[in-house]
Amino acid sequence: MSKRQMLQELSEIMDTYCVDCLLKKHFREEVGKSYAHSFCINKCTVGQKIKEIGGKLT
Repeated sequence: MSKRQMLQELSEIMDTYCVDCLLKKHFREEVGKSYAHSFCINKCTVGQKIKEIGGKLT
């Protein structure tokens, strides 16, 4: 898979799942922005997929 294809896949995943994510919105309001960001990266299955694809880019 080329770099361009990976970036396109990342963009599609984020547009589909992350833009209107209710969990992210809830955690930002209740706990804080840094916790919401940490949750997305470490505990969310979509965030883990994004992290995996991003690791292949480097």
